[in-house]
Amino acid sequence: MLWQCIMHRYSISNNILVVIIYVCTSMTMTTTYNTSPFHHSCLEGLIAIVTGGGSGICYEITRQLILHGCSGVVICGRRKHFLEKACVSLNRLAANNSSKALYHVCDVRNAESCRSVVEYTVQEFGRLNILVNGAAGNFLSEASHLKPKGFKTVMEIDTQGTFNMCHAAFPYLKMQDNSKIINISATLQYGATWYQVHASAAKAAVDSMTRTLALEWGTYGIRVNGIAPGPIADTPGTTKLAPGFDKDDVSDMVQEGIPIGRMGEAWDIGMAAIYLCSVAGSFVTGDILVVDGGQWLYKPPMVPREMVSELSKKVEKKSREQQPLSFKSKL
Repeated sequence: MLWQCIMHRYSISNNILVVIIYVCTSMTMTTTYNTSPFHHSCLEGLIAIVTGGGSGICYEITRQLILHGCSGVVICGRRKHFLEKACVSLNRLAANNSSKALYHVCDVRNAESCRSVVEYTVQEFGRLNILVNGAAGNFLSEASHLKPKGFKTVMEIDTQGTFNMCHAAFPYLKMQDNSKIINISATLQYGATWYQVHASAAKAAVDSMTRTLALEWGTYGIRVNGIAPGPIADTPGTTKLAPGFDKDDVSDMVQEGIPIGRMGEAWDIGMAAIYLCSVAGSFVTGDILVVDGGQWLYKPPMVPREMVSELSKKVEKKSREQQPLSFKSKL
């Protein structure tokens, strides 16, 4: 799973202007496992498909689905070796929960491939209750240099792929009570993000799809929501796209733009997914849950906090002393 959450900064390193892009990439991340606030059986007996579940954020989502009672999970993606490795790890965990993790190679751009993974899941487990769409593609490119093929590829993976999976899963989801779809989004399309015209367009479309499907499929008992992660710690993409900076330097720079004051962890996204899949989120649909510590809202303060009170008093006094403007009539 290649998922993107962009935050851009400019720094000079070895006389080279570097744009640092924080990207949650297609590798399993180091995550600090905290204690879940949800009951370990809150998803007991449910069956899930997680696209992009072999690595990154969606691996952690899969892990949490198992820890919270899912009887079976099928992860899918294009790289078989990633899926195999992830399943070995997940099944060690599943053995303690009477659960089972399987994988199925799938290219979400292909509708038939999506139907195949859904049918495989139903064949193996008898039903489908949860679909998590996390497969995504991204790369850094200035819009004027981006080839139409590159733009199309990202749209096909993110947007078309999400629709293909939803469309394939729908007949089976509507057969169950209170089924759930979670579409993994981003915050880079909230406003604008440098060098991300392709991914921004794709994720904006996914968000719109999430709301529309929530509207149309609510009558079938299917809840459709999105999760928009912020910068997630310990991602290899950070190192790859920020040469010359070590992990601590990157973390410090990112944290400056996050009101909560820390980078996120994959666990944070996993907990958001459990909330949306559990009874706690049973009246939530059509929402895009932003989990970014307030990063997309951030603007640097105009003045330091300790100077606000003093400056405010001076400005107030000056404004009271200011004389009204006089205007001369042209009549």
